[in-house]
Amino acid sequence: MKIADFKNLSINESIAFLKETTPFNIEYLGNNYFVIYKINEQYKRISKKSKDSVNITIADVRELKKQISENKYLIKGIVLDQFNAPIQKANIIEKNTQNGIITNNDGTFDLYVSGNNPIEISHIGYNTQVIPPKKSFITVHLKSGVELDEVFVVGSRNNTRQKIDSPVSTDVIDIRQVKSKSEFIQVNQFIQNEIPSFNATKQSGSDGSDHIVPATYRGLGPDQTLVLINGKRRHQASLINLYGTRGRGNSGTDLNAIPASAIKRIEILKDGASAQYGSDAIAGVINIVLNDQSKETQINSTFGFHNASNNTNKDRQGIDGVTYKADVNYGAKINEEGFINLSAEFLSKGHTFRRGTDIRENYGDPATTSSSIFVNSEIPLSNGMKLYFNGGYNYKNTRAYAFTRPSDSERNVTEIYPMGFNPLITSNISDKSLTVGANGVYSGWNVDFSNTYGNNYFQYYIKKTLNASLLAASPKEFDAGGHSLIQNTTNIDVSKHFNKFLEGLNIAAGVEHRIENYRIFSGEEGSYEWYDINGDIVTDSTPTDLLPMHNGEIRPGGSQGFPGYSPLNEVDRTRTSVSLYFDGEIDFTKKWLLATAFRYENYSDFGSSINTKIAARYKVTPKTNLRFSFSTGFRAPSLAQIYYNLKFTNFIDNEAVESFLIANNNPLTEKFGIEQLKEEKAINYSLGINHVFNRNFKFSLDSYYIFIKDRIILSGNFDASELNSNVKNVQFFANGVNTSTIGLDFRFDWVKYFENSRLNIGFVGNLNKMAITKINNKNLDKETFFGSREQYFLLASAPKHKLILNAIYSLKNFSISSTLTRFSSLELIDWQIFKPLSLFNNSPQQRFDASVDYYQPKYTFDTHITYDLTNHVSLQAGVNNLFNTYPSEQARNTDSGGLWDAIQMGANGAFYYSKLLLKF
Repeated sequence: MKIADFKNLSINESIAFLKETTPFNIEYLGNNYFVIYKINEQYKRISKKSKDSVNITIADVRELKKQISENKYLIKGIVLDQFNAPIQKANIIEKNTQNGIITNNDGTFDLYVSGNNPIEISHIGYNTQVIPPKKSFITVHLKSGVELDEVFVVGSRNNTRQKIDSPVSTDVIDIRQVKSKSEFIQVNQFIQNEIPSFNATKQSGSDGSDHIVPATYRGLGPDQTLVLINGKRRHQASLINLYGTRGRGNSGTDLNAIPASAIKRIEILKDGASAQYGSDAIAGVINIVLNDQSKETQINSTFGFHNASNNTNKDRQGIDGVTYKADVNYGAKINEEGFINLSAEFLSKGHTFRRGTDIRENYGDPATTSSSIFVNSEIPLSNGMKLYFNGGYNYKNTRAYAFTRPSDSERNVTEIYPMGFNPLITSNISDKSLTVGANGVYSGWNVDFSNTYGNNYFQYYIKKTLNASLLAASPKEFDAGGHSLIQNTTNIDVSKHFNKFLEGLNIAAGVEHRIENYRIFSGEEGSYEWYDINGDIVTDSTPTDLLPMHNGEIRPGGSQGFPGYSPLNEVDRTRTSVSLYFDGEIDFTKKWLLATAFRYENYSDFGSSINTKIAARYKVTPKTNLRFSFSTGFRAPSLAQIYYNLKFTNFIDNEAVESFLIANNNPLTEKFGIEQLKEEKAINYSLGINHVFNRNFKFSLDSYYIFIKDRIILSGNFDASELNSNVKNVQFFANGVNTSTIGLDFRFDWVKYFENSRLNIGFVGNLNKMAITKINNKNLDKETFFGSREQYFLLASAPKHKLILNAIYSLKNFSISSTLTRFSSLELIDWQIFKPLSLFNNSPQQRFDASVDYYQPKYTFDTHITYDLTNHVSLQAGVNNLFNTYPSEQARNTDSGGLWDAIQMGANGAFYYSKLLLKF
């Protein structure tokens, strides 16, 4: 018989067994747990329950007998964090008693407890665990607790650094907590509801931007915030935003391509970080930490719809935007320390139709069908190394209505559409990513090697349309081509923490190599060509009397709604970049921390950039920290900004106008006085304070100033008459403006514990002001190059404020959450700015005043109820925008063609939903 088998024996049989297997004395101490035997004046304690044996002294034996006589026994253990580092001064409490201790500097503890009482283990910044006292020695891993605002975050390569002690400001969003107090379907919505300075504005009538929602942080461009997945650079979308969208002239990362079920938390570094992470990190960094749970399966199913009662068209009142979402997350262990976590998600969302105009009958959100899978895994290797990989695939089909083509128009053929038509722009978008790497400790250094591949593919299909120049012979659908972006990033990173240097020193260094490829591919011929009345392609030699006409107007070519890319638009460009970085953190004293970073980056197509950062934290009191940082930053012009080109139809003051966006490398660009693109340069200052009053109340204030030189913009419309084509206007990408942004983020969190319930109240907000300090028009006309209308669009990306007040009351298996959000006022310039002065008493000021669309400040109120039927089944129901609040209505001159522009609060009104949550 082996010693491992004796736990099933009686006490007498156990003693007899031990006497047979060892020549030493055996003593039963009682309580059905302990047997002691003597070896060379040493003692061992054997747990009958757990079979563990540990060395003890004779003094321990005496104390043990005393405790057992009082019906108590000893629990020994160690408390570690998620990185296996010991947690000092964690609270170890015997439940239902005042008996307790704190852990030692190495995380260990000894506690005598009564027979049936479990122990509660807690520490600020971590989730509390309650463990039954079944083992003689226990190892407890406390998970970082977002609720207490002290988790390991992006912004520091010191993996012993906690959020509260970081020299820079960070925010952390726990996806599970957000799901429990709201039902926002996609990742952009999760962040926007939690971080006031983040705005993801849904577009309508903006071509590709209807399909991939552009998001801005602190009012800067979508491509001025870097996105990471588990600390690795995420690729951007191939789409570049045009027209009156937020982020006009920029490309962003499609956060909605990542299923929410695959995400554990979202970390936001609220500080410039180009010196640490490279290009695009001017405004900050969003790091998405993937789900790593390995013990359960979670299934969520959501059904919801919008209230369409605001519509004047009675046929479209009632409900619309019917939404169904289902997701599943499965986790399993690999060996003892590894795991694999799989997520799958399906989303179906219908069109919303809101009050349109005669030029835009189908104003509203596009319809979307999306499917995603994602995996995250770590596999232990030998010698403390581990292999990790993560990645996924998202396929999205979206359907958005373009501007109306009236019946009696040169853009319509009445034989096909007697009543006119509303072109439908559909897209097939696929998003792929894969990261593979290995990390571990080598010669005392943390070493990480990884490769990340990403690909965004966007193809247009135009339906319910026609090519007017083909007359009645025109097809009704066209493949209009599209674009793609591939990014491959290879990293080697090393870091080491020196505990004995002052109060601690952490140094890190690394090298990164990145390859990017951007393509535009053409569609079918009918989507872009212009035909004469004989069906032949129009050339420079085509007689004008062969051009198709209607009411004295020439019928345009190409598919209506979105003209396709032609072979002349095709692009296939690749560039590489190499960067080296070094950063360090020094704890001079327990109060004073200094962090520095340096990065050199070289691009094959425009040159190099050097950026630095310095940050400091001073602990005024054990609960109060002051933070300061200064950094320089840069953003390389994207391949899309350099090479994108397209002939398209623009609606200017409700009139369809053919326009040409000319690539920056095209010789015509220089002819119009536009220079070659160069990098944007930035300076970022931040100053903040955070204070923890007690377990129940804490706050943080963070101010910032961001100056950007040579910010890349999309210009206004230049006269194209000298090009001798049917195009009336041309536009360009240019390093057009300098901007400065100043703002304040604040957060107050308060929690009150009652006997069987808890009340959480949070108040967060952002105050923000952006100014255009210089327009780099040089010898060009300022109003043409970047006029008041374009300026207002840029400034609208930085709302003056957003305030969010949230309260959650939890009682056993029931909770109710309510959120009140205030959106600031907003001003935009509509198309009336280009109307003749004669319509405004020849007064420029009257015309300007008439052109300003003012959106008043608005409040929205959300409420949600969750009830846990069992430990495995929960029901949730609620309403976003309960009172069906809409933005201020405008006239028909908006950029969108509807009664509202694209603004941060949206124009869909109330959303009602129910959700079923299962876990097992």
